[in-house]
Amino acid sequence: MNYIDGNWQQGSGDPFVSENPVTGEQLWQGNAATLDEVRRAFNAAAESQVSWRNRSWEERAEVLRRFAELADKHSNSLAKAISNEVGKAFWDATTEAKAVAAKCAITIEAYQHLRDDTQVSTNTLKGRVIYRPLGVVGVIGPFNFPAHIANGQIVPALLAGNSVVFKPSELTPHVAQVMVELWEKAGLPSGVLNLVQGGIPTSQAILAEPHLRGLFFTGSRATGIKLREALTTRLEVLLALELGGNNPLVVHQVENIDDAVDKVVKSAFLTSGQRCTCARRLIVTGDARPLLDRLAEKTREVTVGPPSDQPEPFMGSLIHANAVEDVIKFQAELTNHGAVPLIPAERMSLGPAFVSPGIVDVTACAARRDEEVFGPLLQVIRVPDLDAAIREANDTQYGLAAGILCGERADFDRFRNQVTAGLINWNLPTTGASGRLPFGGIGQSGNYRPAGYHAINFCHTPIAEVEAVQEGAETK
Repeated sequence: MNYIDGNWQQGSGDPFVSENPVTGEQLWQGNAATLDEVRRAFNAAAESQVSWRNRSWEERAEVLRRFAELADKHSNSLAKAISNEVGKAFWDATTEAKAVAAKCAITIEAYQHLRDDTQVSTNTLKGRVIYRPLGVVGVIGPFNFPAHIANGQIVPALLAGNSVVFKPSELTPHVAQVMVELWEKAGLPSGVLNLVQGGIPTSQAILAEPHLRGLFFTGSRATGIKLREALTTRLEVLLALELGGNNPLVVHQVENIDDAVDKVVKSAFLTSGQRCTCARRLIVTGDARPLLDRLAEKTREVTVGPPSDQPEPFMGSLIHANAVEDVIKFQAELTNHGAVPLIPAERMSLGPAFVSPGIVDVTACAARRDEEVFGPLLQVIRVPDLDAAIREANDTQYGLAAGILCGERADFDRFRNQVTAGLINWNLPTTGASGRLPFGGIGQSGNYRPAGYHAINFCHTPIAEVEAVQEGAETK
């Protein structure tokens, strides 16, 4: 179902379904929103935005708090929806579901702390900074965190006084519907948040909308480039992109190999390698054999299975069988160019969307494509020292996440000062991030609009308000 101007309605476009990638069970069926339906969603958003922005930010924050209460109350059912539609282990889906409620309080805090309250005063004028919402913004969400990432853009957009047209991934329409139902129950006014389901044609209809003033997208670099090209002449539209990365994790002179291996496994294989912050390249200095031998042992112990398994597995499925095929093909390409599989990623008998975690030594590989492989495949590169490791880490067009495991603060400082990345971790998995810090990449990983705590910054614009001081009036 689509949700337009406070009404749930079936779309009139092409039919599509969402299936559980583990069981094949159909979870959702419906029709994509047509051009006319997207237009009606934007018209409703534009009309409702006027009264929404005129509310005090405290009134808008109260709606966010009510949503947070409901999201917390229903976090278990939201986690089940995520697990069923994405194939995540239930513990992993639960972590995502709980982050939905937590985002509201963090965003309210960011709204208060990040706004510049500078005021100027002279004998002739008084001035201050005011903040104006963009207007109607579009949010195009990803499949890997269908609730948390989209919510992380919807919440600050609403708090800043914008209205939203939300198009989730066509792979996760069910989670999106569950989440919008919670906003409806929280008392969000009709038209302030609209849900339009569908694939590429629905996104194209959003791009063509005259009311569009901001577009927030999380997904592949290729799609991000297409969005930027489509908006080349739309200078009035703010574009915020988060596009993943070919993330490096450096291991340099660690004393506790078991601890380092644990962090490598979490970096590479958490959420079945379907996090944009997952490590894709493991760069090891000096004698790599002890670490790699232990890593191979630990990787063989990684449990993979349906979310219903007890005890719960570490990894669930990928989003669909084609994603498995992409991992297998990329591994074969590397092997054909001289890479050595240490633990080959393999299709599993559990179902077509399952693949085992793989490790490939690409040190001698003649051709390594600088691409994000969205699955559990880790490339190993052996180098002599830290300088070589940093060069390898920066040998990418991307710049999302980078991490180093090392004992000396001086070595981390060298790495931090030279590595090209928007998220830099020391002695932590690359998949660790704080909701109270910026989240975004540089290079080809985004366009310098970090989300996370700083998402509020691309949801409104600072305006200079200056007024003349009446002659004889006292200035303060």
